[in-house]
Amino acid sequence: MSTSSNPLTWLTTHFSTVDDPRTGNRKTHRLLDIIGLTIIAVISGADNYTAIEQFGAAKLEFLRQFFPFKNGIPSHDTIGRCFSIMQAKQVEAAFASWVKDLSELTDGEVIAIDGKTLRGSHDHHQDKGAIHMVSAWAADNGLCLGQLKVADKSNEIVAIPKLLKLLDLEGCIVTIDAMGTQKEIANQIVAGKADYVLALKANHPELHGEVVQTFQHLAGSNKYPLTEDWNKDHGRVESRRCCVLDVEAADFDWILPQDLAAWTKLSSIIMIESQRWLPQSTSIERRYYLSSLSLKTTSQEDFNRIIRQHWSVENSLHWSLDVTFKEDHSRVRSGQADQNLSIIRRLALNLIKKENSLKVGIQSKRMRAAWDNTYLLKILRSGNL
Repeated sequence: MSTSSNPLTWLTTHFSTVDDPRTGNRKTHRLLDIIGLTIIAVISGADNYTAIEQFGAAKLEFLRQFFPFKNGIPSHDTIGRCFSIMQAKQVEAAFASWVKDLSELTDGEVIAIDGKTLRGSHDHHQDKGAIHMVSAWAADNGLCLGQLKVADKSNEIVAIPKLLKLLDLEGCIVTIDAMGTQKEIANQIVAGKADYVLALKANHPELHGEVVQTFQHLAGSNKYPLTEDWNKDHGRVESRRCCVLDVEAADFDWILPQDLAAWTKLSSIIMIESQRWLPQSTSIERRYYLSSLSLKTTSQEDFNRIIRQHWSVENSLHWSLDVTFKEDHSRVRSGQADQNLSIIRRLALNLIKKENSLKVGIQSKRMRAAWDNTYLLKILRSGNL
């Protein structure tokens, strides 16, 4: 098959860099073939090693278009052992390199950074806690750009800067929840020629208190008008009111100048007031943000949209991984297998989302891929530029 027509050119280009950790001469299957089989099987609905082996056996003739498999399909034990000992850092780097080539990020694209715990990865017998992954989600492209495991006895504050280094963020807007609202992270985002919108909570008690007091004082003032949008879904009505204060233009009697100056390129502070009406109750929540974006270039309506887009990482990435790929139910946990398979799931999700000729949900696309080789080839080709 010529390179131009090969639907798996992206796999060879980016994942050939992953070193084969196996020693000795008992290698009856190439590592790249095992990775490729696993990706295709996961796209088609396989969620564990046994299912991957069974899919391979059923689709052997189809798979031999791309992989020799002279010794047949590898056993589920072989697949599991390879994923257990592969270096996850190399797999993560290969994934990030592929997505960097695949994605077409535009100026102003929202890149949401958020963490997710793989709940089924804990192992009490081995005294191993569930692993926590931090992912970068491109909201407009609908793609996971990269992910990193949070190191044991560490937290997202350490992992986020490492993840940002893997990404080309120029011209984008990075949104992060309160855990990642750190001065060093803001510095890194600005140094990467991007902007930030960072959630502000009580982990910065002094600045948070000052910002809350400022908006409380200005509540109802016509000098700082609110932008409001509405959403109605499944019996729930929600209004989102957005107020943005420009750091240069506003008079901040309640905020110390040094507290604002400590944040690189800080240009605005934002309040989002969400009010929800349910059949039996009503609730109001106020959230606060720091941003390098200014009202000179970004409207209040756009601030409201950007902050709303952050939550697509939960709705479009984490929800799909849990509900469609059953990530939280996975009991894969030996070695680095849990981390490596989480990357494969995100890769499969990217491919499925990128192929948009079929206007159905992710689960339906996986089923169609399992049944229809022609459609499966469409999904695989979507990984090429």
